[in-house]
Amino acid sequence: MSGNSFGKLFVVTTFGESHGPAIGGIVDGCPPGLALTAADLQVDLDRRRPGRSRHTTQRCESDRVRILSGVFAGQTTGTPIGLVIHNQDQRSRDYTEIAAKFRPGHADYSYEMKYGVRDYRGGGRSSARETAIRVAAGGIAKKYLYDRLGIRVRGYLSQLGPIRPAGFDWEQVEKNPFFCPDASTVPALEAYMDALRKEGDSVGAQVTVVAEAVPAGLGEPVFDRLDADIAHALMSINAVKGVEIGAGFACVTQKGTEHRDEITPEGFLSNNAGGVLGGISSGQDIIARIALKPTSSLRLPGRTIDRSGAATEIITTGRHDPCVGIRATPIAEAMLAMVIMDHLLRHRGQNAHVTPQTPRIPATADGR
Repeated sequence: MSGNSFGKLFVVTTFGESHGPAIGGIVDGCPPGLALTAADLQVDLDRRRPGRSRHTTQRCESDRVRILSGVFAGQTTGTPIGLVIHNQDQRSRDYTEIAAKFRPGHADYSYEMKYGVRDYRGGGRSSARETAIRVAAGGIAKKYLYDRLGIRVRGYLSQLGPIRPAGFDWEQVEKNPFFCPDASTVPALEAYMDALRKEGDSVGAQVTVVAEAVPAGLGEPVFDRLDADIAHALMSINAVKGVEIGAGFACVTQKGTEHRDEITPEGFLSNNAGGVLGGISSGQDIIARIALKPTSSLRLPGRTIDRSGAATEIITTGRHDPCVGIRATPIAEAMLAMVIMDHLLRHRGQNAHVTPQTPRIPATADGR
């Protein structure tokens, strides 16, 4: 299986399956001298891990990460950083029935058709369990970006099913299990999810991720545009079916006079471009949104086929997220951080001594 590595200078490779002994990864290209411990990465892993509330899968994983290499005396050495997280709460018996059946809406059928064999236990390599290592690797990128350049990457739940936050406050995001930026919306989210679990159904969600204080100039046109790589990274997350940068699909109904982000000496007057112009960062906040589909692992019966091609019915047992978007915020943050980190290193390698004659314009006219 190819396609398990991401990035060109900051390269992340992951391995492992949902019900294997462990999942792990290699982070190659992290500069030396970054203060780093496992505790630095555990913060985001704890934000992502299952079982944090009744609204997510009750699989009980501590998701304790170990750093196996690339760090000495509390600092990165510049050599590959090895990461491993041992699986602790696999219940493979829950998946016995689907060994010979294909869950509709899952990767079961496509994996079978591509490889002729699949690990049906929890989805194997296609399981969202793999994203735990992305979060750990992204934690390295997030720390470097913030410690060295003041770039802050963070996200929030911007919609769950029909519910959108009524207000916005970054301080509220970490105070509830939904990563919702509005405290007054949380009771409605809880009630909606409680009813959904009783129905045995699932629902989709939208997550917004933002990178603040990104310098202008990152991006490698034409094919390695910054926004193209961001879309690639975010689209690679399990269950993501759509990615928007800036205004996204809303630009379809906008007129040019509304969509263009006019520039004044005091700053940009809007940010419909989402912080990227011509594939290169503009110095504004980078803003992206992902749409995550409702999970297809349901205890409600559905039609499918077995390995012989015969029609059959399937009910998925086991422990699953009724809304995968609830835990997706740290994953989206990690992927955005890795893209920015990779492009930062690429920009430094080619353009370290470039000094533009044009003054840098503030991200917004109010000075932010």
